[in-house]
Order: sequence, then structure tokens, then C-alpha cells
Amino acid sequence: MSKDDMGDMPDKDMPDKDVPEKGVPGKDEPAGSPEPAETPGQPKDGEAPKAPEEPKAPKEPTASEAPGDPGADETPEPPGEPEPGPAASPEGEAASEPLTGRQRLAKGLWPPRLTRAQLIVALLLFVLGLGLAIQVRSTSDNSALRGARQEDLVRILDELDNRTKRLEDEKRRLENQKSELESSSNQAAEARKQTAQKEEQLGVLAGTVAAQGPGIELTVSDPKGAVESDKLLDTIQELRAAGAEAIQVNDVRVVANSYFSGSAGNVEIDGKKVSQPYRFKVVGKPQDLEPALNIPGGVVQTLEKEQAGVSVSRSEKIVVDALRPAKRPDYARSSSQ
Repeated sequence: MSKDDMGDMPDKDMPDKDVPEKGVPGKDEPAGSPEPAETPGQPKDGEAPKAPEEPKAPKEPTASEAPGDPGADETPEPPGEPEPGPAASPEGEAASEPLTGRQRLAKGLWPPRLTRAQLIVALLLFVLGLGLAIQVRSTSDNSALRGARQEDLVRILDELDNRTKRLEDEKRRLENQKSELESSSNQAAEARKQTAQKEEQLGVLAGTVAAQGPGIELTVSDPKGAVESDKLLDTIQELRAAGAEAIQVNDVRVVANSYFSGSAGNVEIDGKKVSQPYRFKVVGKPQDLEPALNIPGGVVQTLEKEQAGVSVSRSEKIVVDALRPAKRPDYARSSSQ
């Protein structure tokens, strides 16, 4: 090999000053400087350059990709209207919807599926329930007596016995009158006699004639004026229930059509003002009248709650002399005329 040829050949042993060796810092570059970044697509040393890739066609958006997906290159078109499918039948919709409790109950009760045995049992249960209701109602009517004390029950029983005796006496008296009329030789005279007696009795009840007999005197003092007229009316009703036949309050005769009005301290009887103390003169059986006023929760205790003074005394002779004018009825006439 000639010298010229050797001069043309590069000296492999001597390093190139212009190109620094890889991994060895050059003179112009400081030690520790980073290596230059490789350009993407640029072939490395000793590698053949790659052919450029053909551009891929844009991917069409699918129905699963949501609009606005960053991976989609193109904006997807809005979905079209869904194709009409087969219409669902009402029976299928009703079967798919869950039933409520009320609907299930109505479906189970209607239409009724009753057998003959079930109807007989229902009828027997109805009859049993009706009997129980009647029994409970009849029992509740006697609940007031169940709560009463023993002395109240004894008093009520005595009053019932006394009323029974009075009715029996009246029955015997009428039977005696009937027998006297039938057996008397002078029936006309006997009839006139009984008519006069009946007129006298009716006059006592109507207040047109005076009356006397055993009874009680009741005095109610009301210095504070707290006794209302209804309390005095309750007293009259209790006396009548105990068998009073004639009643007089102060100077006023009390009969079946008497009325009480006014307020406390200004009580009026049949339009006449009466002042306290209120004195009751009552003709009747004292053994019945006095206990009727002194029962627990009766007239005496009620008046005492109103801060009124009450005194009751028996007497063998009570005179009721206050009279009421006899008024002829405008329309009513005796049926015997």
C-alpha cells in the first residue's frame, strides 16, 4: 500500500477531534452534561431508517361511545328515533306491576267463593254476635245500680215496695167501689157518693181545695242566695216520687202544671216570687218522704253543697191551705156528658 493510499485512509487509532466519543465528554462540553435527546422517528446509529407509516383512516364512532369522548375524532351523529316494537298488552303490564295490599285483598274477596258450609258458619256467627250485643246492652243498663252502695240499694228497694203497696191499695179500693155499686140497692145514690169523693180527691190534686194529713215540713234557708230554682224543682220531683199528695211552698200551692223560674235569690213559682227561707209543707207518708230526702247524694246533700241550711221534721198533721183558682178548660169536656 502506498503512502498516498495510507494518507487517504482515516487513522483509526487517532480520535476525531470534532466528534466526541460517546460517553466521553469533549473538550468544548463540560463533564456531566446530559446527552442530546433523540428525535422521535430518527434512526439510531447503525440502524436503517424505517419507512413512514401510512395514515390510518378515522375510526367511526360506535353506539357504545358516548358523545364528546376524547378518543373520538369526529362528533357522533345524534341517534335516530327507536324503531317501534311490538305493543305491550295491558295484561302483561298489569302482571308486571306489583299489586298493593288493598288490591290483593280486593282480589281475594271478590268475586266471593263461598261454599254452603261457609255460609252456614257465617250465619251462626252473626246470630252469636247479635246475642252477645243484646246481652252487653242489657248488662250496661244495670251498671248504675252496680255502683250504688248498700244503703242506696235498700232505699230503692223500700221505695219500690211502697209504690207496689200503694198501687195494690188503689186496686183494692176500686174493686170495693165496683162491688158496692153492683150490690147496692140504690145504685144512683151510691154513684153520687163515690162521685163526690172522687171530686174531692181530684180537688186536692188540682189544688182547688185544702188538704191535711200526716207529712213532713222541710225548711231551706239560703242566706247567701246560692240556691237556684232548678234545685227547688228537684226537691219537688223527689217528694212526688216518694208519694207526696199535696205540696205547698211558702204561700204557693204546687200542682202538676206548676213551674219554677228565676235565678238564685229571685225564685218564682207560677210567676209568684218566693223568698228564702223556703218552707215546704208536704202531705204524705212520713216514713217514705223523709228517707227520700236524706239519701246519700240526694236533696239534702245537694242543697248543703250550695251552702244552704236544710231541716226536715215529721208531723202527724200538716195543713196545706194555699189554693189555686179552678179554671174551666176551654176545649176538654167530660166524656160522660
